[in-house]
Amino acid sequence: MTDARVVTASPGWADLLSGGNLVRSLALSGGVALHAVNLYISTTILPTVVREIGGLDFYAWNTTLFVIASILGAALSSPVLAQTGPRGGYIVAAAVFIVGTLACAAAGSMPAMLAGRFVQGLGGGILLALAYAMVRRVYPEPLWPRALALLSSMWGIATLLGPAVGGIFAELDLWRGAFLILVPFAALIAGAAFLVLPRRAADGKGAEPLPLVQLVLLTIAVFAASWGGIGETIVSTVTGMLAALMLVVLFVVVERRSARKLLPAETFRLPGALGSLYATSALLAMTVTCTEIFLPLFLQELHGRSPLEAGYIAAVMSAGWTAAAILASGLLGTRRTLAVRAGPVLSLASMIALALVLPVADPVSGLVSGPAGDWLRLALICAALVVGGAGVGLAYPHLSAMVLQVAPAEEADNAASSIMTVQLCATAFGAAIAGLAVNLAGAGTSPGGMDVANAARWLFVTVALAPLACILAMRGASFRRAVSRR
Repeated sequence: MTDARVVTASPGWADLLSGGNLVRSLALSGGVALHAVNLYISTTILPTVVREIGGLDFYAWNTTLFVIASILGAALSSPVLAQTGPRGGYIVAAAVFIVGTLACAAAGSMPAMLAGRFVQGLGGGILLALAYAMVRRVYPEPLWPRALALLSSMWGIATLLGPAVGGIFAELDLWRGAFLILVPFAALIAGAAFLVLPRRAADGKGAEPLPLVQLVLLTIAVFAASWGGIGETIVSTVTGMLAALMLVVLFVVVERRSARKLLPAETFRLPGALGSLYATSALLAMTVTCTEIFLPLFLQELHGRSPLEAGYIAAVMSAGWTAAAILASGLLGTRRTLAVRAGPVLSLASMIALALVLPVADPVSGLVSGPAGDWLRLALICAALVVGGAGVGLAYPHLSAMVLQVAPAEEADNAASSIMTVQLCATAFGAAIAGLAVNLAGAGTSPGGMDVANAARWLFVTVALAPLACILAMRGASFRRAVSRR
């Protein structure tokens, strides 16, 4: 196969997707796609699963446990990589994912399903983090932005494929087949990794002890935030959110003082370029993930869209992310910096537009009526979603590449795998905060149910704080230092 380190003078997509790099790219992007597609398939078929095996009270725990296990898996990826090497790490992660998937397919009760989902998330989290860790190992530095854009685009593709695959199996009442179809895909990824990834770590460094205290604190914090985000009572809400905040603070204190690090040592040093990059990339990605959680509900309740229509309208945001990531991945120098800084500005504009347009059932009343008005409303919403997704796609791959560039050589693997650890944590906490905003704003005004319009308005106002924080962070000395060091 062609040496991965040999590229043309101006490396582009042809260098990434040809020769030996093609199989490497399929293996790495396939691991991300496997995790992402599984997430959307599971979400789609879950109502059918509950009708057959019961467990409605634990409906949300399917996603909560999966995300928590993914965080643990991402955190474990660095010691797995050190212990087994790149090839072995991928095979172990795929095997864990397959075991969890088979357990889900065979589940006859909700506790069995939850156990399978946890194992699935653990394997998927390792695959996710290893994919980012492998970028700096198997590609030359000029290809890092394009490789990271490819990994990032897998989420957009999964948004399109996952609901379709899950919906077909759900319609046929064959939800177990939706899990089983993932098994050969996982085996194929493991086979590709066996063929093209190095057998051992290049530096030969052994596995370091796990930072168990930090992992426990982080896990309990996610649970506390999820519990508080439900917003059933003011006591549970305040207690859950305060507990989560205190646990996160305690996590940072322990992480800074401990010899066993979960994240690279520079992450919490002030001023620190690495921490600034992690924070901005995670906050930016939250705008998409938090929006996609509730957008189908709002489209169905406020605009009369069918579940399938709502699902694919929501996918427009991920499509914007994917397209922008691919188109902007080749930018260099000043253009790259401008694209990164433009990302949160576009995301902020998108959230403001959605807060103004989506809660109003007829935002063009008096201007256009009838079917034309419906199409115009849909066009406004889709345009805002595309802009928001494009904002993330413009910046996220370059922010990830900067992490690889500024990380100390001795912590390069941990820095790369921590990209997904941080993003998954941000997604979990962001989902809890978004859920809290929806529950508090929508608790309402009518005794019969939720004030969906008010919930939608305040959700997007709340989510808009994430890109706004990115804009402010990018004006700081830490971020400027990161840009100057790339």
